[in-house]
Amino acid sequence: MKKEKLVFMIAFVVLVASCAGSCNDQQLKWRRWGPSSSSSPSSINRLGSSIIFPLYGNVYPNGFYFVQVYLGYPPKPYFLDPDTGSDLTWLQCDAPCVRCTTGFHPLYRPSNELVICKDPLCASLHSGDYNCDNQEQCDYEVEYADGGSSLGVLVNDFFTLNFTSGVRMSPRLTIGCGYDQLPGSSDHPLDGVLGLGKGKSSIVSQLREQGVVKNVVGHCLSAQGGFLFFGEDVYDSSRVTWTSMARDYTKHYAAGSAELRFGGKSTGFKNLNVIFDSGSSYTYFSSHIYHTILSLITKELSRTSLKEATDDHTLPFCWKGKKPFKSTRDVRKYFKPLSLSFPNGWRAKAQFEIPPEAYLIISSKGNTCLGILNGTDVGLSNFNMIGDISMQDKMLIYDNEKHVIGWTPANCDQRPTSNSITK
Repeated sequence: MKKEKLVFMIAFVVLVASCAGSCNDQQLKWRRWGPSSSSSPSSINRLGSSIIFPLYGNVYPNGFYFVQVYLGYPPKPYFLDPDTGSDLTWLQCDAPCVRCTTGFHPLYRPSNELVICKDPLCASLHSGDYNCDNQEQCDYEVEYADGGSSLGVLVNDFFTLNFTSGVRMSPRLTIGCGYDQLPGSSDHPLDGVLGLGKGKSSIVSQLREQGVVKNVVGHCLSAQGGFLFFGEDVYDSSRVTWTSMARDYTKHYAAGSAELRFGGKSTGFKNLNVIFDSGSSYTYFSSHIYHTILSLITKELSRTSLKEATDDHTLPFCWKGKKPFKSTRDVRKYFKPLSLSFPNGWRAKAQFEIPPEAYLIISSKGNTCLGILNGTDVGLSNFNMIGDISMQDKMLIYDNEKHVIGWTPANCDQRPTSNSITK
């Protein structure tokens, strides 16, 4: 995988009330099919049940995970990138499409129900005062830090859900019909993005507003896929390590201030701003911290037989052994674990462990490469981001009801059937 493919998916959202240029001239062709809005399940309260989705993909070599969802009536399948770093769910849309990338499925055909400008969800996507050129629709534009973007309008459509209780329902939810997409450097051949952030427009927030499920989202990632879930009856809370969400982050899942440790010893870095983002394949630290970690690792490796593999450009830094490696299990003895210590945990300290397997990959050349990257280089400033690589083999839980983030070791290849979790 090329380095330019590794940029994170956290969305710095630019939301506009009206579109410029060709957007004003865009004539949307709405297909009128499906049941009426009167079948909305907003009056149904199923707050005691959860929804589980299988996840597919991996950190390497795929570079992304995806979930299959069913939208519309009759329901049709789409592959979406589950992203806790952004709110709005959108699909490449045949409205018709001005610019769309190649996905796994035909373009999404929107329902005939546009979201009007005065809708509260439309207002939640725009900061300050805004005016719509067309009061009968809500335009949006989302820009991602890797240079990708989606431009479109909001629509309401049926979102099919299968609950752990055995119930199936299809509430009407608001999503983006993206008719103009620009691919970013981390572009994936998917049909769109499943926004799982903290904002009102995220899918889980909408489900909570309708009384369908509690505003709790979680995921469990492995080298073979894993699972995603909404609701709280999937895990045993007493076996989860919890820490408070940082209250001053309205969009992203940030966990207080952390201390970084290497090999069980403090690196001297404290009060770190840490974001958890499932839309990022790799983990990012700000420049000074990144170079310190790299220096510590290099010092440790100087005592081993591993040598830098300068001809391997899978990631910025790779090392080779006397023979090709087959698994991170082959190299973990050469590397020390990292950990983040959150002093504001419910217990004395909330430790987020990052063993070597959670920051290394084995490249196609049989070398081991560092899956920690320089966040300053990609515009993260002083923020530090925990990506998919460091969340593998853990269940991550973002509880927006209690405003806490939790994690626990788990067998993510085993899809749960109850609130028991095993390792």
